Amino acid sequence: MNQTRIFLIFAWLMVATLLWMEWGKFNAPKPAPATTTAVTEQIGSAANGNATSGTVPSASGMALPGSDAGAVPTAPAAMSATTASPSKQTVSVTTDVLKVVLDGGSVLQADLLAYPQSKGSSTPVRLFNQGQHPYAAQSGWLPGQAGAAAPNHETGFVPEQAGAQVLADGADSVSVPFIWNGPDGVSIRRTYTFSRGNYVVQVQDQVINAGSKPWQGYVYRQLIRNPPPKASGMHNPESFSFTGATWYDGDYQRRKFNEDYLEDGKVNKQTSKGWIAMLQHHFFTAWIPQASDTTTLSLDQTKSANGIDLSVVREVGPGVNVAPGQQATTSARLWVGPKLVDKIKAEKVPGLDRAVDYSQFSIFALIGQGLFWILSHLHAFIGNWGWSIVGLVVIVKLALYPLSAAQYRSFAKMRKFQPRIAQLKERYGDDRQKFQTAMMELYKKEKINPMGGCLPILVQMPIFLSLYWVLNESVELRQAPWAFWIHDLTARDPYFILPVVNMLVMWATQKLTPAQGMDPMQQKMMQFMPLVFGAMMAFFPSGLVLYWVTNGALGLLQQWWVTRRFGHEGKPDVVTSK
Repeated sequence: MNQTRIFLIFAWLMVATLLWMEWGKFNAPKPAPATTTAVTEQIGSAANGNATSGTVPSASGMALPGSDAGAVPTAPAAMSATTASPSKQTVSVTTDVLKVVLDGGSVLQADLLAYPQSKGSSTPVRLFNQGQHPYAAQSGWLPGQAGAAAPNHETGFVPEQAGAQVLADGADSVSVPFIWNGPDGVSIRRTYTFSRGNYVVQVQDQVINAGSKPWQGYVYRQLIRNPPPKASGMHNPESFSFTGATWYDGDYQRRKFNEDYLEDGKVNKQTSKGWIAMLQHHFFTAWIPQASDTTTLSLDQTKSANGIDLSVVREVGPGVNVAPGQQATTSARLWVGPKLVDKIKAEKVPGLDRAVDYSQFSIFALIGQGLFWILSHLHAFIGNWGWSIVGLVVIVKLALYPLSAAQYRSFAKMRKFQPRIAQLKERYGDDRQKFQTAMMELYKKEKINPMGGCLPILVQMPIFLSLYWVLNESVELRQAPWAFWIHDLTARDPYFILPVVNMLVMWATQKLTPAQGMDPMQQKMMQFMPLVFGAMMAFFPSGLVLYWVTNGALGLLQQWWVTRRFGHEGKPDVVTSK
């Protein structure tokens, strides 16, 4: 049992270490950002002499997809990266769930009307914005021919109908068209379509060639951001969440923000069925091209015209080749909203469900998806996320009941041999090697498995860690109440009642667990374990602590019941002195 205790301590400390490391990764002092490599390229001929802005991509040297164009296109001249041109007209669009401001090339502002910034607040969460930390979705075109014209996200598009647009009562959608008219008879009509109850914006570009020459071009779409300061403190769930860029190129990839930039340099990869996104706590934005499109995904960093550091995640493509008198269409979806699992799955986009970032580790992400599936079905039946967590505990305990029963029967059997182990300890004194050898021989002779009580804990560890990320990441639980004093399951217990109850449950469980073979130092360590875990969980989301308290209370009840049921196995042998 001595080895069992050591193993249990190690298991518990490993849980604490993993969680502490995750907290530390997000809150450790950040290194100074590396010097930014110039990402601008020369435009056209050497006499031109203009450099591009880092947020208007240059296709020079890029493996561009999806076009028969032979020429390597070049980027347009340098322009402001974050704000609309003074001459550009913006359009405000309001639906039942979104309020956005756009200028044709960029979505400059987006408010999520159903999600207040804090509980009881009337101010909605704002994703895209043009403030101190700019954040925008942008789209434009790269010309496929030297000297040809094409609109980018900052100049070219003008609204066909100025002013505010509102989704009318009874209407399912509202469309906002913009137009670019080129010098050679080529025009591009861009239409943003907003649907009722939907966080997906359909963005369609229709290229019409009314000129006398073929026109070639590549559409690009990108998300740019200067991240706000990262939340800190163990009491703040946002400090544990992933914030940065993600993309899908056949595998789910991600890069977190490191100060003002994305870490680990650049990416340039051609893929099909890929998408790009910017993630934060509970919300994300993403460009999703058509499934048949081949695009080049890239990660970049630059500065805006007014010196603000910007991270860029971009896709370029597909390319189009439009003959005179012909037209071509390309479209994409822009997600602007919460990480709602059901709505994300409804888009049927490979890998997009990983935007609900339960963990960068696939095993925890897979377990997390399964746990949320159970939670969501329980919530559909119960109607309360807190009681759904309690229901999840019951289901997990029932599934692990055979292991738990074996664990508690093992404890009962171990209790039977407490006097004999104490006798061995007295016989061998400080010779721990001989004591351990004799104790293992006793275990072998009596067919006792000293590790039998550890397996249920090992099985529950990945469940516990995965549930931590589920509760931290799931926007469905954001500001969701349980009962009594718990008004937000994703925030800490405001009165620390659940952590205190957890300490009491752990203490009572220790009293029912046999302690033979433990030296005084180990006994002291075990006595402090309830206090250590109670203090640590004081800053965890209250939903997670609710899970652990319920799990511990049911385990305590089960251990008490099994101990009574198998009490005859737990009665100590009578030891006679010789």
